[in-house]
Amino acid sequence: MLRVLLTTLKKIFFWNYARNTWQWDLLCVVCLIFIFLTPKSWFDNGERPSAVPHQSPVQRVVLAAEVVASESDTAKIEQQVRAITGRGDARIVGVRKLLNDDGKVVGFEVDIQ
Repeated sequence: MLRVLLTTLKKIFFWNYARNTWQWDLLCVVCLIFIFLTPKSWFDNGERPSAVPHQSPVQRVVLAAEVVASESDTAKIEQQVRAITGRGDARIVGVRKLLNDDGKVVGFEVDIQ
């Protein structure tokens, strides 16, 4: 009796049944029952998904080196950004130099909010 039970458990664990057997049909029915009758709470982790904005709140604007003397001239950069974007409430988050192959400053990349 124990040998038959162990053989059956081994067959189930390693699934030695063909697709056209009643064991296969029973497995399919069990899978469907699990899919459709499992409570949603079993898979709910209790955390609400955070609201992810569609777009990043930070935008980038590129200014030519002729327009702004240096990246430390934030007043001039802010003035140029507001003129380009038409947003009077634009706030500078970060400024990076754009260099050409020779190491010469060709512009500034400005992150704004």
